[in-house]
Amino acid sequence: MSWRKPYLVGHQEFAALYRVDPTMISQWLAPSRRVLDPSTAIVVSGVRYWPLGFAARFGATTKRFRQVDFDAKSRIIAEQGAGWEADLGDELPPLLGQQEIIEMFHLPSQGTLATTIATGRFPASDWLLSGSMLWMLDTVLMAVPALRESARSLPWDVDEAVVTALRDGTYVGPGSRVFTRGRHARKAV
Repeated sequence: MSWRKPYLVGHQEFAALYRVDPTMISQWLAPSRRVLDPSTAIVVSGVRYWPLGFAARFGATTKRFRQVDFDAKSRIIAEQGAGWEADLGDELPPLLGQQEIIEMFHLPSQGTLATTIATGRFPASDWLLSGSMLWMLDTVLMAVPALRESARSLPWDVDEAVVTALRDGTYVGPGSRVFTRGRHARKAV
């Protein structure tokens, strides 16, 4: 791929930027705390991710100033390779996790995708954030011919409606929402 990917952070990377436990990010998101607005994140496979630019300036926007750890930021950038620092979710290309990929190809199960990834037939993920693999939509679409060629029985047909929804930011299928857990679950919209 000739273009660079944006730097992203998940809960663990966000926490590393401020030298806090990853569970603190969930506390900052809690309706009772309202420190971190959930709408600042993008949701991929039911998990929130943030552009690194937003995450790095977040500490200066809170009532209680939090200093970003520039060494942690440098490590995140080094781990992700060549890229650029996006600030808003609107600046990001369409991103996929396993749930969106399963929906896009109408795969029979998560195990089918997991096996394809484990055997090296699926393209390498663009990110590994907080233990989860993420891909840019174009990374996956460019791999379709190779997926079809290596497949024994799956057609690897792309659902163009899902692709269009992902590109337009209107995707509402599996993985498009974070399901609230804990004491706030009943209060969730």
